[in-house]
Amino acid sequence: MRRAFWLRHGPTHTKVITGWRDVPADLSDDVIIARLNAFLPSQAVVVSSDLIRAVATADALSHRLRLPHDPDLREFHFGDWEGQGFDAVSQSHPDLSRAFWEGGADICPPNGESWDMVTARVNRAADRVLAQHPDQDVIFTCHFGAILTQIARHSGLSAYQAYAHTIAPLSVTEFHETDGTWSVVRIGFCP
Repeated sequence: MRRAFWLRHGPTHTKVITGWRDVPADLSDDVIIARLNAFLPSQAVVVSSDLIRAVATADALSHRLRLPHDPDLREFHFGDWEGQGFDAVSQSHPDLSRAFWEGGADICPPNGESWDMVTARVNRAADRVLAQHPDQDVIFTCHFGAILTQIARHSGLSAYQAYAHTIAPLSVTEFHETDGTWSVVRIGFCP
């Protein structure tokens, strides 16, 4: 059996749709960082999105082999909605935003990505990293949306069902592989 740990980056304290905006994470809580370091396997390799909030979070995982940052692990690209509040988006695009957040797999924000597009991108990254490290546990340090795609992938959920999960900053979603099949062990666990 091998394991994949999907760690959401530290909190950004932004109140707007962040997406691909490169905002820093608040990693000032040494107690939480110490608990993560104690919980996550010390021999696992670590890969992160290339956005600074994920990179800094991965850097906080001490004494583990770091892989190159992978842009395919980025958050959803929300296009024209990035930097706007959820209320502003729902007022400017009421039908489109409702369809998107209700899990329309092929619905895109203006100049952004759909669930299906993000899922394909994140699946590609996960498959690539896991294939390159077949005998190791892997820690993927990334974003809310990227983690949701993997929950849906390995549990057979729709986008709408996956959106119902809470993935707090610095929480861990864990998957185990046995005989080539991945299963969800825990979702949004805060050690």
